[in-house]
Amino acid sequence: MGWKGTVRSIGAAVRAAERDAKRRQKELERKHKQYAKMQELEQAAYEVDVYENHIEVIQSIHKECSSLVDWSSVASSKPPKEPKKTSHREEKAQLKLEQYKPGVFARLFNNEEKKKAIIAQEIEIAIKADNDEYESRVSRWKQEFAEWKESVDIAEALLKGEPKAKLEAIDNLQPFTEISNLGSSISVVVYDNGLLEATINVHGNDIVPSESKSLLKSGKLSVKNMPKGKFNEIYQDYVCSCVLRVANELFSCIPDSLVIVTAVDELLNSKTGHLEETPVLSAAISRSTMNSLNLETIDPSDSMSNFIHNMSFKKTKGFERVERLDSESLSRT
Repeated sequence: MGWKGTVRSIGAAVRAAERDAKRRQKELERKHKQYAKMQELEQAAYEVDVYENHIEVIQSIHKECSSLVDWSSVASSKPPKEPKKTSHREEKAQLKLEQYKPGVFARLFNNEEKKKAIIAQEIEIAIKADNDEYESRVSRWKQEFAEWKESVDIAEALLKGEPKAKLEAIDNLQPFTEISNLGSSISVVVYDNGLLEATINVHGNDIVPSESKSLLKSGKLSVKNMPKGKFNEIYQDYVCSCVLRVANELFSCIPDSLVIVTAVDELLNSKTGHLEETPVLSAAISRSTMNSLNLETIDPSDSMSNFIHNMSFKKTKGFERVERLDSESLSRT
């Protein structure tokens, strides 16, 4: 399959089993169109459904991933076969000429040569049609061959660990669409030792709601400030879920066995009194360990214990600044 065209379609494909939270989210989005027509209690129930679904969505980002690209298969794939020229139309027209036998009226009115001339003209038209079809097939083959060659080249470069190929694959596959839709931005760098680090700016205060919504016994809506401890727990799960998802997306589109994912957010610097972007979680995620996890049932925050990581978190205070993992030290482990 061609690199430029098919690799984008691979990137667009996601696992068929969409997580329940996302399915529910789509149902609520459809229901929103009827919101203005709802009665007060219906609106209250809808508001709570949307709130609870949003919490579930941001804590389960890790449960989906783009389809895996098998670069070894791409690298060993066979080139498309060059088309052979055929003369089916010409042969058919030529046979018509060879089998032509003038009828009584053709002999009577001396039209035999005229009929043969018409068939000869049909042969010329058939030859042109055969040539046009061949040229069209060759043109398509040249394009398919170029795409095949490019896909094999990128696959071989990826299997060799070339940094440029990794960045090109990620750029073409666009694996972080859903996370970006949540407001999180991602940048990627490849270090001299070949280890790749993705930095995700999680924008936690924009994503995690500061208010909680519930229904009173009367069915009316209750909106309260979310307790700090609950906010921090949801925030931690969201950050860890994003880190797992980013790592898994990287494993889906490049053949690396280890990646670093660092989550960055704004924290208050007590020395300056200003908010500053700073790492809050930096994890070295290995493919083998990731593959051993049941992503449907893990707690994303607890799962960090499976990986080398830097994270300082307290339920009462939330995240504190940590250092990024050092790629050089990881490459020596």
